Amino acid sequence: MHTSAEDSVGGTIVTPPRKRRKFPSTTLTWLAVTPFAAWAVTRVAGLERGSLATQLMTATPYAAAGSVVPLMIAALTRKRAAAAVALLTTTALGFAVLPRALGTADATVGRPFRVLTINMLFGRADPETIIGLVRRFDPDVLSTQELTPPGVEALDAAGLSSLMPHRVLQDEWSAGGGGLYSKHPLKPLYDLMPQTGHNMPAAMVSLPGGKPVEFVDVHPFPPLGPQVTNWIEALDDLPAASGDTVRILAGDFNATLDHTPMRRLLSRGYKDAADQVGAGLIPTWPANKRVPPIITIDHVLVDQRVGVKEVSVHTVPDTDHRAVFAELSVP
Repeated sequence: MHTSAEDSVGGTIVTPPRKRRKFPSTTLTWLAVTPFAAWAVTRVAGLERGSLATQLMTATPYAAAGSVVPLMIAALTRKRAAAAVALLTTTALGFAVLPRALGTADATVGRPFRVLTINMLFGRADPETIIGLVRRFDPDVLSTQELTPPGVEALDAAGLSSLMPHRVLQDEWSAGGGGLYSKHPLKPLYDLMPQTGHNMPAAMVSLPGGKPVEFVDVHPFPPLGPQVTNWIEALDDLPAASGDTVRILAGDFNATLDHTPMRRLLSRGYKDAADQVGAGLIPTWPANKRVPPIITIDHVLVDQRVGVKEVSVHTVPDTDHRAVFAELSVP
């Protein structure tokens, strides 16, 4: 049979364009929300465990600020469930962090008591700057951490021996040394607590005008590697506030107000002085580095009867910690 060209079956073959797979917006939204939600749960419930999680918890103020981003993403993508979780996350972290910047000065009336605390970084902190702070703020007690024998000599040579003649020193040729200096007589307290970690001298300060004040120079090991267990023990071993004696803890706690052991300590009758006056987010470490100070681990803790009038933070050359000054009033 003959077939002509006209009899041929023809046509145009059309190939549909390939559709590019789009990354699901729901997945993207939850990927943004989930890490911050997990952080909030860990912070609120006190679930951090081990060295790494403990160190990450110091960044909670930054996580609180960053949690606004996934909240905006969830709102823009109109994912209601994710938005609800993101809102709860931001709220929880905000309630944990913002009060530190919103405190108001305490009007409690009492005897003035001024405290200055500084980690001296193996005794190398500039003694002239420290003496300058002592002359400027006239503290009743100077609490020092990482105090070495050369550090003691340098402070005395700069004039501290005449300004603060009373002292309880446990200086060492290492980071373990510590010492209390005072304008008033000191009575050492050797059995106040177990000696866990660095030396943490304690003393009764014979403050004029009433009962003496109990003072502890705080410096636990940093929570690095296996030392995290010792760090927890040291903070748990610090004495609770006493109904009989005004007790003040000051120093390098190697902890922020977001760490569970630190919050446990506060729950035993203390308040953070900087937190009370809206200075609780001023970072104290690391100082004098290429990066600015980023976390707040140096504190003055006081019992609930103590008023807080002022807290300020000051950079001292040749140490990686900033000094903290607190003006208090005690019953």
